[in-house]
Amino acid sequence: MPAPAFAIRPMTQADRPALLEHMTALNAYENPFSGDRDLTPEGQVASLAHVLGRVAETGGATWMAEAEGQVIGHLCLVLDTMPPFVAEAQRRVGYVSDAFVREPRRGQGVFRALLAEAERFAVAHGATRIMIGVLAGNALAERAYVGSGFRPYALEMVKDLTGPRA
Repeated sequence: MPAPAFAIRPMTQADRPALLEHMTALNAYENPFSGDRDLTPEGQVASLAHVLGRVAETGGATWMAEAEGQVIGHLCLVLDTMPPFVAEAQRRVGYVSDAFVREPRRGQGVFRALLAEAERFAVAHGATRIMIGVLAGNALAERAYVGSGFRPYALEMVKDLTGPRA
């Protein structure tokens, strides 16, 4: 039996509890790749506040995917300007700062539908590119992004200077 259809809509304040659940699940999922996620309840609240704060301060937007009255995914888009070493005509970008789809709905086009909304928004706000980051080792997300038209652009590297902090 096919999964029920879903709708994409802008975030409302009523979505905050669902976003907090998503943030908690996303950080728990990413922690094995990064080894640095704050998994405390306070850390989740702070993570959500940071993401939504960046969206608001840049004039970005957040969209929710909903099916049968339940939030099943979200995408946060930040609008940004690349540094002067990028050609002026390509400096305005949209950056997917946060995206999540609940596991039972993955592989059903939810991310692509959220991304399509973000792309329309980014173009309407003068962006010539949309960018997204993926943690090294997160092959599932990387495949999803490549399948959605992304290509490698830069490689960030990290060197720990001290051991993990408690």
